[in-house]
Amino acid sequence: MSAVRLVLLGVGVAFLAYLVAQVGPETLLVSFQAISWRLLLIVWFPFALIVALDTLGWRFAFRRDLASFSTLFTVRMAGEAFNAITPTASMGGEPVKAYLLRPQVPLDEGLASVVVAKTTLSLSQGLFLVAGIALALTSLPPASPLLRGMIWLAAAGAVALGAFVLLQQRGLFGGGLRFLRGLGLSWGDQREEGVRRLDRELSAFYRGHPGRLTLSLLFHFVGWVLGSLEVFLILHFMGTPVSLTTALVIEAFATAIKSAAFLIPAGVGALEGGTMAVFAAFGLGAGAGLSMTLVRRFRELAWVAAGLVALSFFRVTAGAEPT
Repeated sequence: MSAVRLVLLGVGVAFLAYLVAQVGPETLLVSFQAISWRLLLIVWFPFALIVALDTLGWRFAFRRDLASFSTLFTVRMAGEAFNAITPTASMGGEPVKAYLLRPQVPLDEGLASVVVAKTTLSLSQGLFLVAGIALALTSLPPASPLLRGMIWLAAAGAVALGAFVLLQQRGLFGGGLRFLRGLGLSWGDQREEGVRRLDRELSAFYRGHPGRLTLSLLFHFVGWVLGSLEVFLILHFMGTPVSLTTALVIEAFATAIKSAAFLIPAGVGALEGGTMAVFAAFGLGAGAGLSMTLVRRFRELAWVAAGLVALSFFRVTAGAEPT
């Protein structure tokens, strides 16, 4: 699978190069010049608030508060950076987060929390996409290919998420263990007990903490909505102002496209092409869509770099601990 994703990355990079050639590098340069020094603002605002909201979403995915907000914030940055640089379909960084929390949080509770947080993050994204579709109906004809495609994405996402939640209720990891046994593979008794503890942690959270589950979902949803403010600001700085409603629709559709292209690392190529199609449908110009996406790629690289610094710090700290 890693080899497949690397091939897809190569295809995505080639497609991105084609899109840049079609739009014209000079068009992109003009957009970046229009943003000027405000690019530094976009790197930090409002994305820092989005990360803070997503951290709160993760904090309430625990049954109890064991780690400080600052620790969760830093660990989340490190885990997301790991997701960005490894061909793991945005999943490899999740167990890394739980591992980095081990000095303060038992591993089974940490792993359960990242599963719950991934669930509430995905569910809130689905709700955000539905809101985007509803708002888009006021601007686009119902028969629009873009709208129909987003409706299909929302439906497919609902089915996949429903199956994921159902599997958690029935013992997600225990079921995986039984599947491996069916293939003739087996783990030791100690690891099997760890899998059972993890399933019990998930079950205990969902049954005993509906309030924390709701708060996790709420904070993640507000984080998705705040992403539309970034779209609004970038386009305003580029000289292509849009309403907050249009910015929200663009953000909802762009996040759906990136999620659908999860097999491609960072959705390279697919996100750019899809965003250009969204902009064209709204009459904003495909070039503006590509420019905005590349500005956000710059912000993404800056946060990945910061996350890698945080990850290096955790590694140095772990290496300094007495054995």
